[in-house]
Amino acid sequence: MQNNYSPLKDYFSKITQNAPWMNGLTPEASDVLMSSLDTNIATTPFEIVYEEDHVKLKHFKPEKTGILASPLLINYALINKETMLDLQPGRSLIQKLLSAGIELYVVDWGYPTKKDQYLTIDDHVNWYLGNMVDFVCKRHYQPNLNLMGICMGGTFCVMYAALHPEKVKNLITTVTPTNFDTDQGLLHVWMKDVNVTSMMETFGNMPGDLMNLGFLMLNPARLMIDKYEGFMENLNNREFVENFMRMEKWIFDSPDVPGETFKQFVEDCYQNNLLIQNKMQLDGKTIDLKKITMPVLNIYGELDHLVPPEAAEMLPEKVGSKDCENMCIKTGHIGIYVSSKSQKEFAPKIISWLEKRDNQANKPTEKFKGGQNVTKSIDETDA
Repeated sequence: MQNNYSPLKDYFSKITQNAPWMNGLTPEASDVLMSSLDTNIATTPFEIVYEEDHVKLKHFKPEKTGILASPLLINYALINKETMLDLQPGRSLIQKLLSAGIELYVVDWGYPTKKDQYLTIDDHVNWYLGNMVDFVCKRHYQPNLNLMGICMGGTFCVMYAALHPEKVKNLITTVTPTNFDTDQGLLHVWMKDVNVTSMMETFGNMPGDLMNLGFLMLNPARLMIDKYEGFMENLNNREFVENFMRMEKWIFDSPDVPGETFKQFVEDCYQNNLLIQNKMQLDGKTIDLKKITMPVLNIYGELDHLVPPEAAEMLPEKVGSKDCENMCIKTGHIGIYVSSKSQKEFAPKIISWLEKRDNQANKPTEKFKGGQNVTKSIDETDA
């Protein structure tokens, strides 16, 4: 017998069958949708303390006296924006870290343009990230700092910590891929066969909108049908609508990724898995994970479809540190930062872990005097 089942047909059938119920919601839904909605994201105050080309460094001042001797620098991925860390009130990682008294800096990679297509991973890790680490350390009279990376930004932090271990006091990686030899996630399967050279010859930079489409196609039923069905069912719920729109605003704020960086990341990591084997090189220097001797906290999501556990969990056994910890949270790639359940586990773990390894007893006697805001360009700075 022929199977005529169609998910789309079933979806629209449900909408039709529930039309009277939907009509019953219409007056309330209209009140919500026609009113002024609060969909602002990233509302926590900050100052830009460092700029270099399209890259900025945000400084967030803690709400109380710092609990750590060293500041925390968070490096987000090149894909999407760091505003996800401060998506909405009550579910903001940034606010939780500040409320604990942590001096916080967050990298904003900005919006690369056509002229940036030849920037490499080395440029991002050793130049931009390296310059920001040096700036923060100098600003706080510290020889090193606490470094936290997210997704691709976490992979960059692993590379940086291996090449410059003296600059990193404690390393935190979250949903960070380091082992790319896995078929757990569809993204890893796709990337193994993509002709990235041809793509970059066509586009120059990797378009953010194209990456968004690819992410949606990893799970179209959930990300394109279930999500919007849930939205339709909650049109009369102001809080739900506002939170939904905040997430949509963040999802579709998608910078392009410099072409050469994207190409190298796909070829060296996804296709050849060089990083975890200590075979990857930046500027002629081999990245040896055994040189990561500082404490490492590696957090990942059990339900992550972009960075599955198998892609993240191997890091502690490959580094040289004797103080390493894996933490797996039952959530997805973004839920680890914004879900109410994860909020009760994720931020408190980071705070307590850092407190045990970086406390005020080791703080320099020289009082912090602040630092001047800095703007650089590559042309104005000695190589």
